[in-house]
Amino acid sequence: MSKSNQDIFKKISAFRITHSELIILRFKCCYGIIKIFNRKRSDYVKNFIGAKNILEKKKKYIMPCLGHFYKEPPQFVKGDMQYLYDVDGKKYLDCYAGVSVINCGHCNQEIISKMIDQIQNLQHVCNIYLTENFVNLAEKLAEVTPGDLQKSFFCSTGTEANEGALLLASIYTKSSEFIALQSGLHGRTKLTMSLTGIGMWRTDPNPVGGINFAPNPYCYRCPLGKKYPECDLECANKIEEIIKTATSGKPAALIAESIQGNAGIVVPPKNYFKRVKEILEKYNALLIIDEVQTGFARSGKMFAIENFDVVPDIMSIAKALGNGQPISAFISTAKIADTYTRPGASTLGGNPVSSVAGLAVLDYIENHNLMKNAYERGEQLKNGLKELAKRHKIIGDVRGLGLMIGAEFIHTDKSPAFNELDQVLEQLKDRGFIIGKNGVGRNVMAFQPPLVITENNVNEILNAIDLVLTENNF
Repeated sequence: MSKSNQDIFKKISAFRITHSELIILRFKCCYGIIKIFNRKRSDYVKNFIGAKNILEKKKKYIMPCLGHFYKEPPQFVKGDMQYLYDVDGKKYLDCYAGVSVINCGHCNQEIISKMIDQIQNLQHVCNIYLTENFVNLAEKLAEVTPGDLQKSFFCSTGTEANEGALLLASIYTKSSEFIALQSGLHGRTKLTMSLTGIGMWRTDPNPVGGINFAPNPYCYRCPLGKKYPECDLECANKIEEIIKTATSGKPAALIAESIQGNAGIVVPPKNYFKRVKEILEKYNALLIIDEVQTGFARSGKMFAIENFDVVPDIMSIAKALGNGQPISAFISTAKIADTYTRPGASTLGGNPVSSVAGLAVLDYIENHNLMKNAYERGEQLKNGLKELAKRHKIIGDVRGLGLMIGAEFIHTDKSPAFNELDQVLEQLKDRGFIIGKNGVGRNVMAFQPPLVITENNVNEILNAIDLVLTENNF
């Protein structure tokens, strides 16, 4: 550091810096950043090992259950709001947000600055000691969650939140029987995996017993061969039949995602959850809603279940609550929550840094009106995809709420066109667009972008998809 810079930094430490010196320092900092971005590609790349070496290390040191997207995956090294940058400096529009995590944008400075301030003061002591952030976050969650949900338990992952929600339901009802939906996904632990209704994610050879699956409300491919609304919500009505014939008659709860993400962005009919809640209440069973992927403004509401005018008994939240910082929680009514009295703690749950990130996320969603943007950009994207479907018959269905939208790729016989989707996603990646993939048949193009995307961004996405589909004669 030059002597002039040393003098300025000394004055900063002593709070004696003048306005003109501050301007000089800002200029020098900016000039340094400009020099970094103007480095030759060879100087930039040598700081990273590159995608090929990552894949080699991954094969040697990471368990083979963890796959990756793309035949030629890029190495990402930087994020900035709705954009990602790879090791070569190439810019991508991120349309997947780390699987519904980065709702407020990558490296959002309004959030990161608050986290840095907290890190410099106190990172962790465990929630068995008193800190302020986690109770403030719990208070805020009680304000923004539906109905009379009030008391939270903080943990670190969506799986852990779902596991805790199921435990709470068992404690309250004194039952260990559960109902889940076909094609749902709730986690990687033994119980949450056993409640997952997608074969490729059920890797446990000995799943937990006492679990029954109800047909999911997948209207495009109805598992009961019905058609909505003439079906009178037969998939929901089946839940009562399951309770009567396949359980003790006293199940603890039904767990469901408000929108089934990994199933292919499956959105239930409007009155589905109302019918489900009526049936469960008849048997004193609870409704657990998994908002791990759908929460925090993604659907155009703070929580997707609000689109169905139903208040769950217990709700699990994660992912976007921390905008990349690991944090999750399950929240319930005081009546239910107060039955959880035996000792329970989560070592990293509700730590000061994660909690301040959660508070900053909620502030950012409110201050920047992300619910409105999610709804408006979601309508723009959904309508645009429906127009594309008229010209490109490979798109069989477009569905979703807010900025959680799926476009299902099919052959002429309606069978899943998963190979064609992989081809399209690879070419879109090469054009600078990162778009997700899900569905039981792995044939659904999934849009779950940062909620800060713009009208121009959506137009760019639609134009790129149109071009790629046209070039491939899809």
